[in-house]
Amino acid sequence: MTKDTQAAIQFSHVDYQSDGTEILHNITGWFPKKRITTLVGPSGAGKTTLFRLCNGLISPDSGEIYIDDKKISSYEPVELRRKVGIALQSAKMVPGTVRKNLALSFELQGKEMPIDTAEEMIRLVGLDESFLDRNAKDLSGGQRQKVSIARTLVMKPEILLLDEITSSLDRVSQQEIEELIVKINETYGTTIMWITHNLRQALSIGEYTWVMMDGELVETGESSLLKEPQNARVQTFVKGESE
Repeated sequence: MTKDTQAAIQFSHVDYQSDGTEILHNITGWFPKKRITTLVGPSGAGKTTLFRLCNGLISPDSGEIYIDDKKISSYEPVELRRKVGIALQSAKMVPGTVRKNLALSFELQGKEMPIDTAEEMIRLVGLDESFLDRNAKDLSGGQRQKVSIARTLVMKPEILLLDEITSSLDRVSQQEIEELIVKINETYGTTIMWITHNLRQALSIGEYTWVMMDGELVETGESSLLKEPQNARVQTFVKGESE
């Protein structure tokens, strides 16, 4: 990463335990602002836990996390969730229309969502405005994931966390979501962190990559590192995923 690249999120010697089990150990690294960073590694490596730390759902046992050079603990919860949005693989919808789902973040704050916000977001994710009045339960998997992303984006977060959002989709839907995420990054300058088990996706979408194994950050750098990793454990992991 170049010296003039700023950090959106920075970890300094972060540890986290759950029920006496160490989940993350001595995580030190940073995610570049306005770039796309992919996170790869075996299941159970601690990637999702890392995301939960990033938006304040849990707190580290030791170490510090900074967002825009400000300690995460100094943010008010509402301010932090507005700044750091997250979209999950499950893409669960609340009962009702797509518009109602998009308005959820506003409703939780006792506010009303502007009409033009709903229209802007649904167009951004490549769906027609007529989808706003459709029942969310009638959406396909790919459409539901797009609505989930739009719902996360209505508050215009500066940082977007994506946790395996294409793993259950067919190849065409995967490609549409990949193109959408690149578009969001380019349109809004949104910092994007994307957990994926798909190494092709990590290489083609990510500018930078974190490789996590057994709760540790093992290797990090430009995504091309996945072609020729320096760490022996990462070499074994990449070879196993490619076979």
